[in-house]
Amino acid sequence: MTRRVHRAPAGESGYSLVELLISTAIMITVTGAIFSLMNPAQGNAQTQPEVSDMQQRMRVGNETVFKELVMAGAGPYQGAVTGSLVNFFAPILPRRIGFLNPDAATVFRDDTITLTYIPNSYSQTTISQAMPNTSAELKVTPQTNCPADGDQLCGFHDGMDVIIFDTSGNFDLFTVTKAQDAAAHLQHRGQDELSKAYDTGATITQIVSNTFYLNNTTHQLMRYNGGDNDVPLVDNVVDLKFEYFGDPNPPKLPKPPAGQANCLYDAGGNPANLATLSPDNGSLAELPGSMLIDGPMCGGGSSQFDADLLRIRKVRVTMRVQAANRAMRGSDTRLFRIAGTSKGGERFVPDYTISFEVAPRNLNLTR
Repeated sequence: MTRRVHRAPAGESGYSLVELLISTAIMITVTGAIFSLMNPAQGNAQTQPEVSDMQQRMRVGNETVFKELVMAGAGPYQGAVTGSLVNFFAPILPRRIGFLNPDAATVFRDDTITLTYIPNSYSQTTISQAMPNTSAELKVTPQTNCPADGDQLCGFHDGMDVIIFDTSGNFDLFTVTKAQDAAAHLQHRGQDELSKAYDTGATITQIVSNTFYLNNTTHQLMRYNGGDNDVPLVDNVVDLKFEYFGDPNPPKLPKPPAGQANCLYDAGGNPANLATLSPDNGSLAELPGSMLIDGPMCGGGSSQFDADLLRIRKVRVTMRVQAANRAMRGSDTRLFRIAGTSKGGERFVPDYTISFEVAPRNLNLTR
């Protein structure tokens, strides 16, 4: 009996082991190439939101400080005393002032600045009776053309922050607790004792005083309103620095009344011996921190300030923010103030630093 052997056509035969290994290697190579292209895209998808967040935080911080610097020194625009506050006291201080934890007048902080100005307000007048050092109330001069506001005193109201100052270089801040229109009478709370006894005619007006500083523990840009409120503005701020530039010539104001002395003049009207500086920044001179706390001191009490602070005409601000995610920060100290866990590559977001300068318009009115 003859056995027939059936052979499969050559086109229908299976793959050999060698062919399977080659095809598998090709597939792995192609797949690896595809994933190598996709991996950077995944890294970019993670880093771009972080970069955008850093830019937004930097924008908020810079714009807030910039706007306050532009307004710094704005003074009264009605009444007997008008013009920039720099004619009466220093509206820019390199330290914290206010009711909570104020710095001493001899403290200089390059990461702290206090900016003071008078807002657009009807609440601008003078005192009608002398105000002793220790006082809880004062009489003010009724203002003309003042809009009616119930029983309030021409815009003065409970909780308003106000300032009293004169031409001697003294100023004090306090908060109105009660304003009585009929009696032209303000009750207030503030420091335990004012820097001086103010004479009739001293100016009293609404004030805005904000201190911006870096909290090195929480890494936040903070704002203190001079009262009882510290508010965080921006997170993950790792550096903040203020530098000052000013008039090379000694200040001429404030000048006290005849027979009185202050930090700039003796009782005979002779000017103090303050140095004339050499300009090194255009028409301005750099004012180092040591120069801004070495005296002579103007004012009194917690409101004292160095006479050279009256020179300030420009402020340079440098701010540095970091990625909030530690996985986006590396270990190179040139790029990161606080190290993270990133090993580089696409998951790598260096700190973002911006520096800008502001010449407050209200401090440059006489230049």
